[in-house]
Amino acid sequence: MAQGVNIENFSFWYGPTQVVKNISLSAPERQVTALIGPSGCGKTTLLRSINRMHDLTTGTRSEGRITVGEEDIFSAAVDPVDLRRRVGMIFQTPSPFPHLSVYENVAAGLRLHGLARGKEIAERVEACLCKAALWEEVKEHLHRPGALLSGGQQQRLCIARALAVEPEVFLMDEPCASLDPVGTMRIEELIGELKHDYTVLIVTHNMHQASRISDQTAFLLNGEMVEVGITKEIFLAPQDPRTEAYLTWKIG
Repeated sequence: MAQGVNIENFSFWYGPTQVVKNISLSAPERQVTALIGPSGCGKTTLLRSINRMHDLTTGTRSEGRITVGEEDIFSAAVDPVDLRRRVGMIFQTPSPFPHLSVYENVAAGLRLHGLARGKEIAERVEACLCKAALWEEVKEHLHRPGALLSGGQQQRLCIARALAVEPEVFLMDEPCASLDPVGTMRIEELIGELKHDYTVLIVTHNMHQASRISDQTAFLLNGEMVEVGITKEIFLAPQDPRTEAYLTWKIG
């Protein structure tokens, strides 16, 4: 079940360096929210904060509130491992489990979380690969290593793996950066399908991609939220001159 994400007055530090500065953003359920801005502006840091990946990095701290649905992700009652199941992450470089087959890449999470047993596992694996638009390409090669797939196929395998554990939100950090145009097109088409059932937040440096696939766009600069709004409005009539300068390649 999709859940919206709400970020309120959120700040983040690596040691003494503040990289996210008092950001507020609402990502509605069943929509795609694109985060754009120059390298180093805090996009990826903000994205990874939503499933507490920075818990694994020493010397970091944050202030503010992030909720997934009604749940404060920083509450002591929240299990970070379960949060990362509910809030799936797709990285810039495809990251299938290198020593597992295509089938086991998807099945592993089902077994780990006790979500399926016996024949049901095979059914769920097929369903997830279908939903990730990969089944027809791999159904004859399910027991080959996932790492032998093409880059675009590996990325869709990672999406299938995330789908298997019943997420509510997808976080995508430049998921097409290492893909060719055909692979990029397939991932973009898949994102369009995913938003019918999930909330999607995507970091992208590709302005054309942001304009094609997102419902809402947020522009970050130097760790601050400059402007957020309906994507068509942001691209056609930005309200802040810094947004216009970025979209017309005058900064960044």
